Parts: sequence; structure tokens; C-alpha cells
Amino acid sequence: MTRVVLGSASSGRLKVLRQAGIEPLVIVSGVDEDAIVATLGAGAPPDQVVCALAAAKAASVVDSLPSDVAADCVVIGCDSMLWLDGRLTGKPGSAAAARAQWQLMAGRSGELYTGHCLVRMRDGVPLGRELEAGGTTVRFGTPSPGDLAGYLDSGEPLGVAGAFTLDGLGGWFVDGVDGDPSNVIGLSLPLVRAMLARLDLSVPQLWTR
Repeated sequence: MTRVVLGSASSGRLKVLRQAGIEPLVIVSGVDEDAIVATLGAGAPPDQVVCALAAAKAASVVDSLPSDVAADCVVIGCDSMLWLDGRLTGKPGSAAAARAQWQLMAGRSGELYTGHCLVRMRDGVPLGRELEAGGTTVRFGTPSPGDLAGYLDSGEPLGVAGAFTLDGLGGWFVDGVDGDPSNVIGLSLPLVRAMLARLDLSVPQLWTR
């Protein structure tokens, strides 16, 4: 059976795959995201940025695959960022940065971009590679000062793109999405399905039995 390898530490991406019938092998890449973004320049389009990060993560994981896994697998590398006011936002990293992000986006809409890179491995050799970004519009609510303080205290927004989640505590403060919700969580199922098809793989082949 073809194994799915998820090159991400994201619990959201892991949950998306598990709920969709796939139990992936998780191998976290060790790429320097800031360095990659810096090489692209300040004016790089958002889809180009997230695709470059996803490609780097997938390549890092391919290089570290155990031989038995590389015999028949597909590696999935992903990266997500929020585009708002002409600026890309990743993980805020601190409560102060997360608070500033929410003050900027409350009551407004932003575009959540997720880059996806899939690499098909067979007998230890890459047979094909697909790279594409998905975008979903997110309509943010306006949490009360007390609600925002409680959300920041939870710690959740500090380590997620755009300082929010759709599938966690942050879902209380998202009024809606226009497009694919799984893309907001970090892995677009319809997009990955299409990319797999271009690699001659069908979704049922990958379901864990």
C-alpha cells in the first residue's frame, strides 16, 4: 500500500487526514522558514511564498525518508499564511503579536493561503512532483475584549498562521469562510485529491485499512 507521509507538525493537518481516512507517517521538516521567505523578497505574491515553503518542507522530508517508506509513498509538504492589507502573516509567536493581529483583522476578511507540495516516491526515487496553493476567504468576527484575552491566554493563537484556528478555540470568532474550509485548517482535501490524480494516485488507494 502506498504510504502517505505528512511533513508537518500541525495537529490540524493531521486531523484533516485522519478524518478523511488516512493515517499518515509524520516526519517534521527542519527548514528555516524565515530564510526562505527572505530569499523571495518583500514583493513576492502570497501563493508563491507558501508554495516555496511547502516545496522546501517536502524536499527536506524526502531526503530523510527511511528506505522502506521511500519504496512506495507520497510526501505532502504544506505551509499556511494569512494575507491581509497586502501583508502575509504566519505564526505570531507571542501574545502581544497575536493581540495586534486580532486588532487588525477583527470584523474584516482575509485570505488564508496554503501551499501544497506532493512528491511521489517509488523504489527510493521521486517519480513526480506537484506544487499548488489554495486560497480561502475567512470572515472574522469581533471578539469582546474579555473573549480575546481568554483566547490569548489559551496559548492557541500564538503558534498558528494568522493567530487563529477554524477547527479549535478560534472557531468561535470566525463568522464564516468562502471556499474550502479544510484549506483554512492547513490541508485542502479537494486540491490534494486533484494533485494526487495528476500523480496517478486515487484517494481510496491511500485510505488506511
